[in-house]
Amino acid sequence: MNLFIKIPGTQQGLPAIEEAIFAGIPINVTLLFSREQYQAAAEAFLRGIERRIEAGLNPHVDSVASVFVSRWDTAVAGNVPEQLRNQLGIAVAKRTYKAASNLLSSARWQRVYNLGGRPQRLLWASTGTKDPKASDILYVKALGAPFTVNTMPEATLKALATHADLGGGLLPTDGGDSEDILGQFAKAGVDIDALAVQLQSEGAESFVKSWNDLMKVISSKTASLDKSATLKAAS
Repeated sequence: MNLFIKIPGTQQGLPAIEEAIFAGIPINVTLLFSREQYQAAAEAFLRGIERRIEAGLNPHVDSVASVFVSRWDTAVAGNVPEQLRNQLGIAVAKRTYKAASNLLSSARWQRVYNLGGRPQRLLWASTGTKDPKASDILYVKALGAPFTVNTMPEATLKALATHADLGGGLLPTDGGDSEDILGQFAKAGVDIDALAVQLQSEGAESFVKSWNDLMKVISSKTASLDKSATLKAAS
C-alpha cells in the first residue's frame, strides 16, 4: 500500500499507533521532536508488529517516524549565544538517530526482522532552512544517513540541485557530538525536555485548528449546495 496515515506521536496518539500497526495500516508517526518522543513512537510500532507476529499475521507493515528539526532552531533564535546558532535541531536529530541505531541493532528488533518485519524509518521533517544567514541546505547536508527519509520542501530540493558537494558525511550512529552540543544549550538556559513538549503541543494544536478549519469549509460548502438544490427543486 503506497499510502500512510498520519497519527501524531503524542501520548494520546500512541495507543492509536499500536492498534493501527496491528491492523496492518501503514503509519506516518508525526510531530516527534525529541529522542524520548521517538522512542515512545518506536515502542508503539514494535508492540503492534509483535502482536501481529503472535497472531500469525504478516509483520511487514510500513511506518516512518517523523522528527521535526528546524523548529528547534526557530524556537531558540535570538536567545542563545551566536556560536550555538542553528545547532540545536541537528544535535537533537543526532541524538535521535543514535537511539534509532541502537534499536535496530537490538536483539528484540533482530527477532522481528528475521520474522519478516521491516524498519520504521526515521523521517526528517521541517528541513527547510529558516535562517537567511545559514546555508540553504543546512539540514539536508547534516542529516544524511541510512534508513532515513528527508522530506525537504521544494525550495530546498531546488537548492540542493545547485550543490555539487554536500560534504559532512553520514550521521554518526553513536550520536557524535550531540550530547556536548546539547549540554552547551542547557548551560545557556534551554530546557530541552520542556521545549520538546511545548513544540509537540503547539504542533498538535495547529493540526486541530487546520482540521476544524477544513470541517468549517466542508460544512459551508454542503450548506450552499443544499440551498442551491432546494431552490432548484422549488422552481
